[in-house]
Amino acid sequence: MPEIALVLGSGLGEFTKNLNGIQIPYSEIPDFKVSTVQGHKGSLFFTEIFGKKLVVMQGRLHFYEGYELSDITYPVKVFKKLGVKTLILTNAAGSLQKELVPSDLMLIKDHINFTAKNPLIGKNDDTLGERFPDMSDIYTSSLRNLVKTCAKEEGICLKEGVYLMTTGPSYETPAEVRMFGLLGANAVGMSTVPEAIVANYLGLQTIGISLITNYASGISSEKLSHKEVVEMGNIATEKFTKLVNSIINKL
Repeated sequence: MPEIALVLGSGLGEFTKNLNGIQIPYSEIPDFKVSTVQGHKGSLFFTEIFGKKLVVMQGRLHFYEGYELSDITYPVKVFKKLGVKTLILTNAAGSLQKELVPSDLMLIKDHINFTAKNPLIGKNDDTLGERFPDMSDIYTSSLRNLVKTCAKEEGICLKEGVYLMTTGPSYETPAEVRMFGLLGANAVGMSTVPEAIVANYLGLQTIGISLITNYASGISSEKLSHKEVVEMGNIATEKFTKLVNSIINKL
């Protein structure tokens, strides 16, 4: 009966490298879809850290893989049924401003859903949540303060900002990047928002952390590639692991 669930984003799969536990491939779990992206192992990993029972989603599902939002968010509903109270969502993201540099960790304080899709569309299950859930504190404010405390104690420079989600899989154009900045976003990516919406709907406390892997198009003249995302994840693994372990210890 895990009390904490952790979803690992692109390039962050090494978090479980030195942990003992039980690994279950998504292919062996009823109604779970299989992750098809490089850097996503595609399994649930059950373990224990600091006496806390934890389930780790080693690789998430993405809308650009051709899955429905109901498929992408199904694991969050499973976590709720398992007894999870706190969900930690992580992702790889592109920076929309010079001050947010590659290898930075950004605590998500809010998000912008730029997909024109919502995972709660359809008939509502009143046993799970309200038809019209409030969205004013999706990334739980008290837990954001806890994360900031953990980062300070560990000597980790932690930025904070707004995450914007696009569908992908193509990266954003320079014109789109300029628009996203005007909308108030600090980082852009292709995940996390559907899971956060459903977690909020289900009453789970939620933390969101982005690993900044690159500058978005137009901020830098460098060409973007998924290889860069994976490589930056490897570089930031130690810092990321230290922060997440500290968070789990204090929850």
